[in-house]
Amino acid sequence: MRYQSTVFGQLLKAVPRGWFDRTARLLRVGRRKHALNEWGHLVAMVGAQLTGARSLRDLERVLDRHPGVLAHLGFVGAARSTLADANANRPVALFEAVAGKLCSAFAGRSVGAQALRLIDATRIYAGKRVEAWAKGAVKLHLGLDPRQQRPTWFAVTSERVNDITAAKAMPVEAGATYVFDKGYYDFAFWATLDAAGCRFVTRLKRNSPTTLVRRRRVRDAGVLFDRVVTLSQRLGGQRRNPFQGEVRLIGVQLNAGREITLLTNDLTTSAGEIAELYKARWQVELFFKWIKQNLKLAHFFGTSRNALTIQIMAALIAYLLLRLANVAQPAGLGLQALARLMPALLFARRPLAAIMTGQPPPIQTLTSRQCELTYA
Repeated sequence: MRYQSTVFGQLLKAVPRGWFDRTARLLRVGRRKHALNEWGHLVAMVGAQLTGARSLRDLERVLDRHPGVLAHLGFVGAARSTLADANANRPVALFEAVAGKLCSAFAGRSVGAQALRLIDATRIYAGKRVEAWAKGAVKLHLGLDPRQQRPTWFAVTSERVNDITAAKAMPVEAGATYVFDKGYYDFAFWATLDAAGCRFVTRLKRNSPTTLVRRRRVRDAGVLFDRVVTLSQRLGGQRRNPFQGEVRLIGVQLNAGREITLLTNDLTTSAGEIAELYKARWQVELFFKWIKQNLKLAHFFGTSRNALTIQIMAALIAYLLLRLANVAQPAGLGLQALARLMPALLFARRPLAAIMTGQPPPIQTLTSRQCELTYA
């Protein structure tokens, strides 16, 4: 009979094993733990997300009941104490590298001038046990490519860290378009984007002084005004504003009647298109909602900064594995339906493509010789 890998094994093929082993050797700290190597650690933590395990004890029980399957995955299982020790002490950089590798696996031309990046952060409650370092919660910061529904940059910090502080460490893609809310209202950040040839769209704060340069004709429905202005030349403490270029202010009336003022360094694109770009920012909120509803980020397995970050990175990796499978079969199951099937089918030996398209498993027929051996 032809060998059939498990659904989990087929998903993990998106992570090149040779690349993973080389990266693990480069990032390894201290002696290698034979009871749980780096690959086994990754398999266990991503499997916890896909099976819906609520604790390390739940994960240990799941792994103990699939010894043969785990062997084919290159993993022999581990006690919860071993997993807890690995989460607390292993560098999170390896999980971050895997997530970055999967992000780059998406094919397409969403780069350069065609790239759209939505920047935002979400608060994830982590419980009172992390009060000492995280004030009870952590933040997941990321940039999202809305066309391919994939993160392009991510970071995990304490709740105390401001959104703009994390964004300033973000690698900037030259020529891309960045859309963000007023949490990233920082002239130095804008100047960095503008110097890289990037376009940005955000919102103006009411107390920001501006100087009118000229007015533009309003041509689009829902647009109240379109002005070219300059920002304040000086900041607090007589500091010079690092962003000296002209910007546009576009007044937009929303469907509910509320008015907002958008700010952009794009002086040529129509006001309607700029408004549509800011409207797309809502997709990053939907991404955060999907992650929280479908992956296990409500129950953390550890309390240290390292353990929480590894679990959040494992959730991102699980999402990217499902998203890559969803992209490979665009006519098959949706991402939501696929995620909900994983707890039941993760260790099943069925072709992933058949699950995506809804094909029933093939009926195995026995030959006469097999029947003789069966009833002998």
